[in-house]
Amino acid sequence: MVNELLILRGKSLNKIIQADTIYTYPGLSKDIGKLAAAQYLAELALFLAVDEQPQSDLYELLNEHLKRIESAEKDRSIYPYLAQAVFHLIAIAGLTPQVFNCCLSEETISPNLTTSDWRIGFSFEGGGIVDLAAFYQAQQHHKEDKTEDAEARYNNRLPKIDYRIGGVELAILQQLNYQDLPSLEGLDEGEINNLDPEIAWIRVEGILREYVKYHTGRTIRSATLVDNLYVEF
Repeated sequence: MVNELLILRGKSLNKIIQADTIYTYPGLSKDIGKLAAAQYLAELALFLAVDEQPQSDLYELLNEHLKRIESAEKDRSIYPYLAQAVFHLIAIAGLTPQVFNCCLSEETISPNLTTSDWRIGFSFEGGGIVDLAAFYQAQQHHKEDKTEDAEARYNNRLPKIDYRIGGVELAILQQLNYQDLPSLEGLDEGEINNLDPEIAWIRVEGILREYVKYHTGRTIRSATLVDNLYVEF
């Protein structure tokens, strides 16, 4: 619900002395799946918000994505909406992952959609995607380096690889910052035929969820309910 409140500041506790409801999101309250997704985004917004500071951009963005979820078709997967909303919200907080350039070599990486075997790394510590060839090359250089400070330089340079992702997942990540939801219709080559788009969206949302946990130190509790409602095991 969106309410307008008149608050009287007290010595220890503030008091709400007037409240007017502005919007109730009726479409969310009628669908438990959409309601769980809305709770997910509300939790995330609270993680990212700064106490006692006006943040109109975060507030407006949260409401925009709640309305998108509210108006989503009933049989449409919720994960694309969640993945894009998470990406937009963490961008407001300055936590945007690097999804176009390798965070190790700074080289641009384009998704390879011609084979299901192609992979790149994703590192929470590094802050985004990692070219695995550059990563393994750096590892090899470390093994060959026998100087006393080799271990320190190795640990400072190489981030931990948390996930290995394919071309479709990278293509999704590179489009999440757009205004509209990324479309997989144009990804009609190789890998898309071997990977269910729904699985790709679930993986991307899961990576972003863990990325948030790593950088905020907090778990989105509503995410468990979303998974229970939408993922078939």
